[in-house]
Amino acid sequence: MAKLIKNIDIYTGAGIVKNGFLRFSNTIEELGELKDFVAKDTDQLVTAPAGAILVPGFIDVHTHGGYGFDTMDGNADALNAFSQKLRTEGITSFFPTTITQTKDSIAKALESVVLAAKNNSMIRGIHLEGPFINADMNGAQPAEYVIAPDLALFKDWQKDADGLIKLVTYAPEKSGPAFEAGLHNMGVVLSAGHTNQSYWKMNKGQTLASHVTHLYNRQSQLEGREPGVTGYGVLTPSVKVEIVMDGIHVSPEMVKLAYELKTAKNIEVITDSMRAKGQGENEVSELGGQKVVIKDGAARLENGHLAGSVLKYDLGFKNVQAFTGASIADAVLMTSVNQAREFGLKDVGGLEIGKRANFNLLSAKQDLLTNFVDGDELRVAE
Repeated sequence: MAKLIKNIDIYTGAGIVKNGFLRFSNTIEELGELKDFVAKDTDQLVTAPAGAILVPGFIDVHTHGGYGFDTMDGNADALNAFSQKLRTEGITSFFPTTITQTKDSIAKALESVVLAAKNNSMIRGIHLEGPFINADMNGAQPAEYVIAPDLALFKDWQKDADGLIKLVTYAPEKSGPAFEAGLHNMGVVLSAGHTNQSYWKMNKGQTLASHVTHLYNRQSQLEGREPGVTGYGVLTPSVKVEIVMDGIHVSPEMVKLAYELKTAKNIEVITDSMRAKGQGENEVSELGGQKVVIKDGAARLENGHLAGSVLKYDLGFKNVQAFTGASIADAVLMTSVNQAREFGLKDVGGLEIGKRANFNLLSAKQDLLTNFVDGDELRVAE
């Protein structure tokens, strides 16, 4: 029995179907304008309020955790429970993200993700953030565990991860051509982050980085005579940039600057969320064994450094429009389509026949009403 939503505007990622219909089971079976709709006795109607819209499910390629969970806990059951919490934010695919820690702790975390992913279609990869970074740019990454890029070690970890590591944040100035080429040849996306590398070295063919981690944060900055890694991200057309869209990590004005330089096709909204997401103000949490305090909507270490975020992705979807003036269609690119394209997730990242039925029903005010993962319905709000 197929489910049906009709009389609704559908943002497919490739365009907008006005007053359309969508028939689905675990995948999308039919999608089109209402004038082409043919009723079936077996249809199970999903009601949608006036003015509601459908958008592809959100894809977060940088999340450490939330709701009391952290990827570094190495707990597969807790990771699966966390993924269900993410659905209340409209996320349908994500990359559990590690942090700079001991080699054994990282291996344990990777193995737990593999175990969880066996029965969890939302887990589509792993983001290895650290430990191959610049200790001077560590931010909330524990500096004592930073190590030099090591291709042999990475291969061991990729084996532990059953090939799931799709994205690696590293410092190019601490790396070398063998490390970068090794990861690139394995199909891993290299992302410059926690780095003080020069723009000029980045742009003289001395890096294979095609992605910049949390643009503007813990990297060499855009300056008059040295554009830095931020400049590399916003000025190099082929490079994708991810932005923590909470208005705290990056000011709305600088988000708009990146949007105007990169366009919607090259920006990916992330949360960079951590364990304390979903908890209250002034709560005490931790990241990588470090005390974190939540105040004024920001997660900070005792030294004042930002320690990830407590951002919920559905707010990020609204924020990117508010900060940049982007249309809903452009916001869909930045929250779903771009991630799927960059990481080769061909069965998600847009709404078209044959793709997984991963999407969100939003109210006219873009509040999340219902989340669908493989056609399974989770009602979030009325």
